[in-house]
Amino acid sequence: HVQLVESGGGSVQAGGSLRLSCAASGWTWSTNCLTWFRQAPGKEREGVAALSRGGLTYYSDSVRGRFTISRNNNVEYLQMNSLKPEDTAMYYCAAKGGPCRETWSVSTAYVYWGQGTQVTVS
Repeated sequence: HVQLVESGGGSVQAGGSLRLSCAASGWTWSTNCLTWFRQAPGKEREGVAALSRGGLTYYSDSVRGRFTISRNNNVEYLQMNSLKPEDTAMYYCAAKGGPCRETWSVSTAYVYWGQGTQVTVS
C-alpha cells in the first residue's frame, strides 16, 4: 500500500503563489504516475498535473504555464503561480501503478489518494 499526505494549502490573493507537497510512503516502488487533482464545490474532480516515474509531465489546459509539478525523492510538489479565483478547490495527490499516458487525468484509474489540502484564492 501507499500512503499520501498533502500539505501547503492556504489562502492567497489572486496573482499569488503557493507550493503544495505530497509525501509518499509505503510501497512507493509500485507507483508509476503521481498526479494532482482538484475539486471545487459542485464540480467534478479535475486532473491538474501528473508526473511519470520517467519524468514526463502532463498538465491540464487550465493550469499549463502557471503550475509546475516536480518530485524530490518521495515528495511530489505542485508549484502554483499566478493563481486565480477559479483555482480555488480542494487539492488531492493520487498515485497509480500504471503509466500516466492518456489516462493521467482519469480519477477512477487511481488507487491511492491523500486526504486533500484546501487552496483558496480571493
